[in-house]
Amino acid sequence: IIDGATGTELERRGATMDSDVWCAMATLSAPQTLREIHQDYIQAGARVIAANTFSAGLSMLGPAGLSDRFDDIVRGAVELAMEARDTMNATNRVAVAGSMSHQMPLPPGTDDRDPTNLPSVEQVAENHRLIATTLAELNVDLIMLEMMSDPAYANSALEAAKATGLPVWMGYSCRKTNNAHAVSWTVPNLDVPAMLEAIPPAKADAAGIMHTNSSIMTPCIKALRECYRGPIMAYPDTGHFEMPRWVWADAIDPNDFARNALSWIDEGVQIIGGCCGTSVAHIDALANAIE
Repeated sequence: IIDGATGTELERRGATMDSDVWCAMATLSAPQTLREIHQDYIQAGARVIAANTFSAGLSMLGPAGLSDRFDDIVRGAVELAMEARDTMNATNRVAVAGSMSHQMPLPPGTDDRDPTNLPSVEQVAENHRLIATTLAELNVDLIMLEMMSDPAYANSALEAAKATGLPVWMGYSCRKTNNAHAVSWTVPNLDVPAMLEAIPPAKADAAGIMHTNSSIMTPCIKALRECYRGPIMAYPDTGHFEMPRWVWADAIDPNDFARNALSWIDEGVQIIGGCCGTSVAHIDALANAIE
């Protein structure tokens, strides 16, 4: 069992979301809240917690003029996760994952990047190398690649993460088209098999589907199982994004979430948790259902 959402849980508990870098600055502005979130997930049954570094890469911080805060944010996020683990006397049973993404700035009120304002492939690859190296130096237990969906940027993230020598878990993100077909989150002309072909999961120590609506999780998991023989993950989202806010209007009930999770376990999923919109209640319900 991995944890549920960190960014949206920070928002739900009153932390300020930044219109440029979303939840990254909350590490500095709301450290006690962030530490408590990690502790609550451990109490609920999570055995992997993700440091709040999802939007802390220079692909996000740079355009916001916050490059000079990179070290403070990444170091602070990892240290808070480790402090939470120590406080819960869980050092030997809970792993801390360093989160990496190819997240880019999003226009306000949207959930997708501006295709006319994307950084170069070379610059993003360098950004990936920097955060992967930093996370490794901070002694995270593994690197979790989150919301991988664009081959132009995802493959260099995998390469940078693997170069650290740490275990690497790869999370792919998909979205639903108007006809309920599943496609890449950022490249809508790539269906899921094509996305998996363009971003091969073979080098990952575990691979899964994340930040994806529950209604299309099963076919996405099946597509992944067709091309990958390692451990499979699932951590769906619930609700929707309007930068920098998360909207819980169509959120899934924790017990319904847990029932869905059991069906994904039947499909072979071995690592399971929740993404944006999920809460401690969802992980608690999941842990109880599995038990």
